[in-house]
Order: sequence, then C-alpha cells, then structure tokens
Amino acid sequence: MPVMSIRRQSDLDWEELEDMRFIQPYLDKMNGSAQHGGHGSGDDERAWTVGVINSRAKYLTAETFGYKINANGTSLKKKQLWTLAPAGQKDHVCLRSHLGKYLAVDSFGNVTCESDELEAGGMFEIAVADDGSGRWAFRNVERKYFLGAAGDKLLCNAKTPSDGELWYIHLAARPQVNLYSVGRKRFAHLSEEQDEIHVDANIPWGEDTLFTLEFRDNHYALHTCNNLYLQREGHLQVACSEDCLFAIEYHNGQLALRDRAGRYLSPIGSKAVLKTRGQAVTKDELFSLENSLPQACFSAALNDRYVSVKQGVDLTANQAEVSDHERFLMEFDPTTHRWYIRTMQDKYWTLETSGGIQAASGKNSNHRKGPHRERIDRAPLNGEVWWRAQPCKQNHLSQTSNSLFDMLWHSDGSVSFRANNGKCLAAKKSGHLFANSEENEEAARFYFYLINRPILVLKSEQGFVGYKTGSTKLECNKATYETIHVERGDRGKVFFKAQSGLYWSPEDGISASSREPYPFYMELREPTRMCIKDAHGSYLCAQKNGSFRLDTTDVERATYWEF
Repeated sequence: MPVMSIRRQSDLDWEELEDMRFIQPYLDKMNGSAQHGGHGSGDDERAWTVGVINSRAKYLTAETFGYKINANGTSLKKKQLWTLAPAGQKDHVCLRSHLGKYLAVDSFGNVTCESDELEAGGMFEIAVADDGSGRWAFRNVERKYFLGAAGDKLLCNAKTPSDGELWYIHLAARPQVNLYSVGRKRFAHLSEEQDEIHVDANIPWGEDTLFTLEFRDNHYALHTCNNLYLQREGHLQVACSEDCLFAIEYHNGQLALRDRAGRYLSPIGSKAVLKTRGQAVTKDELFSLENSLPQACFSAALNDRYVSVKQGVDLTANQAEVSDHERFLMEFDPTTHRWYIRTMQDKYWTLETSGGIQAASGKNSNHRKGPHRERIDRAPLNGEVWWRAQPCKQNHLSQTSNSLFDMLWHSDGSVSFRANNGKCLAAKKSGHLFANSEENEEAARFYFYLINRPILVLKSEQGFVGYKTGSTKLECNKATYETIHVERGDRGKVFFKAQSGLYWSPEDGISASSREPYPFYMELREPTRMCIKDAHGSYLCAQKNGSFRLDTTDVERATYWEF
C-alpha cells in the first residue's frame, strides 16, 4: 500500500548554519570527524555514516566483490556502512559505500554502485513518511522515482513510495555525545534537579552534558547520565516507553528529532527545556552531535588530594572533593601524541621557567626546546605511528609547546606527566606541582578518573560490548551495546556494573554476575580509546571469537577499547 503522505524536508537558510568554527576548541565534531571515528566523512563535515534498513529489517549492503549491492544485511557491519552527504543543491544528497563507490540509478531504473565519481544519477532527495514511523524515502533527482528493494535486487521504478521504498536510518556514530543546539548556540545538560534537560550550557563541561543515543525499535532514545530517559513532554523517566522514542531527520548535516505525533524536540522557554512542540523544522529544532572529549580528575598518590586550580593559576593537589576546578579536558595532539590539559577557564597546564606548573596560558602561547622525540613503529589496532620521548640531544632539539605533556602509565594503575623539560610533574608537601622529578618517584604519580563517563559504552574492532544471548557473559562483537555504570573506588580503581545491578567479574571471560565489585583501572591512550586492566596488571583483551578476558600484561598486545 502506498504511504498516505510523504513530506519534503523544509527549506532553511543553510548559509547561517554552516559556520560552527567559533565553538570548535571545545569539540571534536562527529559530523565529519574521520580522525576520531565520528559519523561523517573527512571531506565534508556535514556527512553522516549510516546504516539503511528496509521494511523487512534488512540493511542495504555493498559486497566487497563485484560491486554487488543488495538489502540482505542482518546487522550493521562494515559492508552495511554508507556515507550520506550533501550533493549539488542544498536539498540533494548522495550515498557512498564503504568501498568509496556512489549509489546511482541509470535510465532504466537499475541501481548500481560502481562509480568513483558522483554523477547526476547518484543524487537523491529525502522525503519523510508522515505515518509516524520516521522512515525515509530516497527520490532520485534524475529519474524522479523512489529507491526500493525487491529481494536481492535494488530498483528505482516506483512513482509513489510504498513499504518497499521506505527506509529506517541507523546512525553509525559513537553513541555517547554532547548535544549542541544550532538555534540557541548552547549545549544540552541535565538540570540541577535532574528531572529535565536544559539547553543553556556555554560549554559541554562535566558528566551532566553527556547523553547516550540508544537505537531502539528503529528510533532513538536520549539516555541521561543519571540513567533516565527523555520523554517527549520534557520529563525524565526510568523506563524507555514509546513517548521516549524519536525519529531522526537529516538537514544539511544537522539533526532533527521527531516524536510519533510529528512534533520536534527543541529548547522551550526561558529555561530552554528540551521537549517537543513545533511541527516544522527551524533553527530551533536543529542539533549537532558532538564527540564528548574525555574529562579527567587526578588524585596525587602522595596525599590523596585532587589536582586543582581553585586557588588561582598554580596547579595544586590539595582538594578532597571534585568540583569544576578539579575537572580537566584532555586534548590530544596528533602530531606529537602528547596531551594538552585544559581547565574550565580555557587555560592550559603550562610549564613555567621556574619548573612550576600553572594554568595561565593558551596552548600555543609558550614554546621552548625540549627532548628529542624518536619515532617508533607499533602495530596497534589501526597501525598508527607512536612516539617515545628520548633524552635531549644537542643536535636534535625540537620546538614544542610547554603546554604538552606525555602520559606515562604505571603497573599500579597510576600515571605520570612528563613535561617539556624531560622531567615529571611531582607534588610538593604543599601540593604545588613542579616538573623536577623522575617517573618512578611516588610524588610523581597520580591516579586517573574519567570523570565524564559515569555511564560507559565500549567497542572493540569486532563490535560493541554486550551480553551473549541468554547469558550474563559479555562479548565484544555485538551490533548493539549495553550501557555500563562506572563506580569510582579509591586510588584510581573503578568498578563496572551492569543494568542488572551486578558487577563485572573475570569469570568465564568477563561476566556481569558478581554482587561484589571487582577493581579495574582505565588508561587513556587516545582521544577516544583506552586500555583496561585489573590490579594484577592483566589487560582486557578481545578474542577472535568475540569473547574478551583478562590476558596479557603487555600493553603492546592489549586491546584499545573505543569509548
């Protein structure tokens, strides 16, 4: 049966929406962040990477041989990934396969995916079904017919879309994000009463700005850091009901979320409460999904106090509790594989000439000669090149920022920070930090907490971490994920707890079956990847069969878990 009504996406003044550069220092944009694994392609930040699902719950698939395409995929894997990007005019889009080939329609309605270049037959318009399902129809611009699937074959011969020409869209994005309002130019966060979401934060600081996009019944739910779901009227509730599910729409790279009644989420009123109201898309209904960069706090091994800038510009380990002054944003420098550490006041940890550490400078305002950095090859998951700091050599001095630090991880779960003078940061008895120590000294050791991930989603190369069917055993090859509650212990320890209330334990691999917490340590290795080990120094390692367990003590063989 043809769908009663197909609604064209509304026209907007796109030129007003494209300049988002002012907020970039706080973001790693998902739309187009190829470097850090976002949901776009690197050549256009308005692109999304998606799975396309037909009415038989099968994914559009590009086979790796013969450029064959079908709609037979049962889950979202590499062959089911498509890049959705603007093409030509502002309301035209294209679909590109994981092989870099464009989906196109010839003059007879045959669908191919063989061309490296975008041609006229590869441009489509998106229309959204008005039946409350949130499904999309792709109308070919050249042929004026709708893209559909019939068994193994794709066709483009329907003048009016029926179920065979309607598709659900599954975002292949990192599910834990910051939500940025295009109209308000503010970030969403949990309200102080923790019963609503307000869109009035200038920067995404703390766990209150972290949201998990859960793909449920071909729709999306917004899961907050306090384990509640956003309901369309703006309230937060424990269970995810139909009123918590939203369809997604693509608007030139921006996102709109629509409930089953046809109303869109937007910030409402002076408090900017997030709920549905209008039935048309304006700038107020548009959002951008941003990668939530890691934010950390550090407890000094010497005195069990948190490093803080509460008393001014000096970095001092003297606070018993964690507030905004003890939270720091971790910014990765891909050139040197070192870290900038940023305060909420937009200042960076910086090595001063006296050897003291202050938060008083921008990342590039201060330079000095530092140790020679020898390139070494490593064979990690993605084959990247890593760097090891070497003793200073007279003929190999490099010019790097005094706001860059190496993170050196130790077997006891602690971390040391090596500054640009080759020395490690150490806490004095007063708590003040100076770069005048060696990494094996207790004063140079700190315990790391990933403070803005009270709920965690983990992913390996094979897939997400989730339950084996009918078991409490966990596997790391799932198309969908389980959310993990992270509880903080003392001296860097964390405990992973499942939604069932039971803790992870190393039984038969890893299972969520224990009433007693089992301690783990997190080691931040890349902007969106970490290693996880236990108190014995054994790292969590993914196995080829999809299981994972505590295995090697060699970090070179450990799994880098995406979070």
